[in-house]
Amino acid sequence: MRIGVDLGGTKIEAIALDPAGATLARRRIPAPRDDYGATLGAITGLIAAIESETGQRGHIGIGTPGAISPFSGRLRNANSIWLNDQPLQHDLTQLLGRPVRLANDADCFALSEATDGAGRGAGSVFGVIIGTGTGTGGGVVIGGRLLTGPNAIAGEWGHNPLPWPTPEELPGPPCYCGKRGCLETYLSGPRLAADHHQHTGADLSPLAIAAAATRGDPAAQATLNRHAERLARGLASVINVLDPEVIVLGGGLSNLPHLYQQLPGLIRPHLFCDGFATRILPPVHGDSSGVRGAAWLWGGESP
Repeated sequence: MRIGVDLGGTKIEAIALDPAGATLARRRIPAPRDDYGATLGAITGLIAAIESETGQRGHIGIGTPGAISPFSGRLRNANSIWLNDQPLQHDLTQLLGRPVRLANDADCFALSEATDGAGRGAGSVFGVIIGTGTGTGGGVVIGGRLLTGPNAIAGEWGHNPLPWPTPEELPGPPCYCGKRGCLETYLSGPRLAADHHQHTGADLSPLAIAAAATRGDPAAQATLNRHAERLARGLASVINVLDPEVIVLGGGLSNLPHLYQQLPGLIRPHLFCDGFATRILPPVHGDSSGVRGAAWLWGGESP
């Protein structure tokens, strides 16, 4: 049995999968805020409840905001800031009495969709999160195995600059990382809303903008077109470097159907090749991909 835990800012979810990927148990609890010790207690309690329900002991994977630094062994870059600089993997290993694997939540999304989702059977998969929140994460799976890299930043495409910017797009919005013009500052849900406000003066959520575009609102359609074209440039730069067989879009904005219709044509002019064979797909497991991918951090092997 493999247990996956998705450690979010507002909820913690756990799932138990059998070797074929069937769900054996699933639970969700509110996430403690601003309290590292309570977070540890919530995770261990949730795992104990799953194991009690199934009557089995599991291999445990945790999907986290941020990632474990290979240099310090502590969590970094988490938007749940009370987790930063904490030895989360070490502490959970001690509390649970067994090895625990941790990965960034976007990595878990990519691994889930590569294992038994939209990218199943593909040799290379790039999973990208374009959420209604502030983040724009990504993960890379090669040959069914998650690629992390020596700096543990593989797939962090959101903190590269927007490729081929127009004069109007420079110098770009400020990013929390300290730079300007990161892809994340153009593609996240709040930035989509901010771009619409900048051009129209209207304050609408991303989903409201999409609904207005569906009703034929030209300003909303123009906003979505700008967003799709910027997303296409970002994905083109990934394809030029990695050339994945499949790109799976996740997060709230991945539910916008126009992306799958427009992106191939928008990406093609930016590629250093004479064709376009990459498949761009919606996720099979949707919001469940993160917690399932955490479970799949244990592949077919035992600790």
